[in-house]
Amino acid sequence: MIDLEVPRKFLPLVERARGVAEEVFRPISRTYDRAEHEYPRELDLLSAVIDGMSSSGAGQGAGASSVVAAVGSGERHPAAPTVRNGSNLSSVLSILETCRGDVGLTLSIPRQGLGNAAIAAVATDEQKARYAGRWAAMAITEPETGSDSGAIRTTAVKDGDEYVLNGEKIYVTSGERADLVVVWATLDRSLGKRAIRSFVVSRANPGLKLVRLEHKLGIRASDTAAFHLDDCRVPAQDLLGDPDITTAGGFGGAMQTFDNTRPLVAAMALGLTRACLDTTTELLADAGVHVDWDRPAHVQHAAAARLLQMEAEYEAAHALTLRAAWMADNGRPNSMEASMAKAKAGRTGVAVSLACVELAGATGYGERELLEKWARDSKILDIFEGTQQIQLLVVARHLLGLSSSQLK
Repeated sequence: MIDLEVPRKFLPLVERARGVAEEVFRPISRTYDRAEHEYPRELDLLSAVIDGMSSSGAGQGAGASSVVAAVGSGERHPAAPTVRNGSNLSSVLSILETCRGDVGLTLSIPRQGLGNAAIAAVATDEQKARYAGRWAAMAITEPETGSDSGAIRTTAVKDGDEYVLNGEKIYVTSGERADLVVVWATLDRSLGKRAIRSFVVSRANPGLKLVRLEHKLGIRASDTAAFHLDDCRVPAQDLLGDPDITTAGGFGGAMQTFDNTRPLVAAMALGLTRACLDTTTELLADAGVHVDWDRPAHVQHAAAARLLQMEAEYEAAHALTLRAAWMADNGRPNSMEASMAKAKAGRTGVAVSLACVELAGATGYGERELLEKWARDSKILDIFEGTQQIQLLVVARHLLGLSSSQLK
């Protein structure tokens, strides 16, 4: 069963990540919020340290391991011979800490992109080795598809030993800076979701054309790109997964990516929430308002009672996120749990950050503290990797035993 204490082997990783948040990210957070699209050069040294930690086995970034059922696919809670705390949990714990400093900077760390998690989820061993050490962005969203990944219009047509990709992708996190872009495309539109696969495209590919960088409400340190794919030729070996798999299994494999990335996004929201709560608690204490954890909320100051409520929401989201990551590490299907964690943490992050701005008054609304920035950053965590509404829909389908065609 899951233990809510941080595993001893991960304590050094958590401490280092916390140091990064407080000593590296927070001091430069406002600078790169104002200098949108400027690459944070301070991250080059940090990424080298992370690479060294990963190669030594001390920690891993966004490329968490894939979720594979330990027994038959129909069993949700198989009996595992051992209990593991692996790369999914370590990624969640480290990302939670770095996002106490800055979500946009966390997303900008080289070779820790969400596309790396996509590769980890469905790539073959040969592909994982070939893409090792590369920074991968992920391109799913299109102008007319939104949250419906099954409605992707970007096409991939086989031509000899290559696929030719044509289409448009928007809101690609780290799209300009990454070495690779994992592009979702359909092999045959008439087959719907069954024909959707993911392809690894080199950022230097002349058929992958950068259209613009988006100006955003938050996470401004992270570049968000839009691309056109114009007769973009990709070697067949860069179709993620086993090339012998039929189109009937393509979309399920591609969607497995989200079982990896949704707990990571939930961890980002948790880190931001924790930062807001800690800062607001300190500001209120300076003003003479203290939380008494041993007394009922209704007999305390209204601001203290509000903090107690928000702490409870944080703890619930934290437990759900650790559970989703732990299940992945132990080979248990976690699609529902990943969506539950992402939905709860995303919603909590938005609500808590705005409430903390309110509780801090003029200090919260101004730029002297980072609270107003964290409030702006929070909203994307309730949107990307599947909106709040999509997460609740996924959970409902699992609970009711209904397919996507039965419950839309």
